[in-house]
Amino acid sequence: MTQNSNASRRTLLVAGVASVVPLCLGAERASAATADPFVGSRWRKLTDAEWKKRLSPAAFDVLRRDGTEAPGSSPLNDEYGRGAFVCGGCGLPLFKSEWKFHSGTGWPSFYTAIQTNIRTKRDTQLLEVRTEYHCARCLGHQGHIFNDGPKPTGLRYCNDGVSLRFIPS
Repeated sequence: MTQNSNASRRTLLVAGVASVVPLCLGAERASAATADPFVGSRWRKLTDAEWKKRLSPAAFDVLRRDGTEAPGSSPLNDEYGRGAFVCGGCGLPLFKSEWKFHSGTGWPSFYTAIQTNIRTKRDTQLLEVRTEYHCARCLGHQGHIFNDGPKPTGLRYCNDGVSLRFIPS
């Protein structure tokens, strides 16, 4: 082979990959958008003013502004009754009470979540990479996931108590 034909093959290969990658990414984005059962939720359409009317100032700061409550401040730290922990913004169930454990961190902690009801994203606000999670329906901030939880998952869903409500069963 000549140098020109190798260069032509590389150019063709690069051009082919460059034309396929956007199509694949677009299909992935489209399927992710259509797979989201909450995409048209009325909760996602509320304005800040509407949220401020519905939530306490502390809940608004955490749920809508990704704030954090002071450790040890939530009465939900000591809630171990049977029931469910739901989003404080929209009421979507996020955790079963049997998944709660005492982490010693000062925030309600769970070793797993109802996966279809949360969304995660990368968070680098504190100069470290963390996994942040939100309610899937209203996109309200809940907390962060850490790899220091108990078995069977080894995960700790560290939740702001003000972002949750407990519903006894």
